[in-house]
Amino acid sequence: MKTILGKKVGMTQIFSEIGEAIPVTVVEAGPMVVTQIKTDETDGYNAVQLGYCDVKEQRMNKPMKGHFDKAQTSYKKYLTEVRVDDPSAYQLNQTFTVAEFEEGAKLDVTGVSKGKGTQGNIVRHGHARGRQTHGSKFKRRPGALAAGTYPSRVFKGNKGPGRTGRETITVQNLDLVKVIADRNVLLIKGAVPGGRGGLLRIQYAVKGQGK
Repeated sequence: MKTILGKKVGMTQIFSEIGEAIPVTVVEAGPMVVTQIKTDETDGYNAVQLGYCDVKEQRMNKPMKGHFDKAQTSYKKYLTEVRVDDPSAYQLNQTFTVAEFEEGAKLDVTGVSKGKGTQGNIVRHGHARGRQTHGSKFKRRPGALAAGTYPSRVFKGNKGPGRTGRETITVQNLDLVKVIADRNVLLIKGAVPGGRGGLLRIQYAVKGQGK
């Protein structure tokens, strides 16, 4: 399995054999359980549905409870799908852990970035500010947005103030430095999206040298 879900624990550093300090993100990932197998005949495409993070039965609504009961798996908080070529190679309630990943592989990590609330155009888009001299009246304002006579409106997509952050972001080609299988932990070089406790989708790199 080339995909796994996990939670960001935080950042630290480890040292290589030559004493080089490597900044890493600690991710607690898996184990993942197969909760559904989709095929061309029944669903129109081949995929495996995976569940992550146990949850109490009373937190399940009836449709989701029936879904997990049918698969005879424990109740999970998060679900994700992975396209596969041969769905017959997988079984319901089959478990995958971080041991499936190889150290040194390239990874793509997807998560939701930190929300920064409503920001002005300078912070949000990196615009330059106006002169700070007395009476300039446009120190941090966005400036003119449209012509007056024609088209007499503001074009859609214009860069201005607004909500910043809290977007789904994928960071590509990160190095998997270390796998700690007995603790379900991955050490990934560099930073990943989101804050502590944020949900992450980790998979072998699409453009890099993934396994």
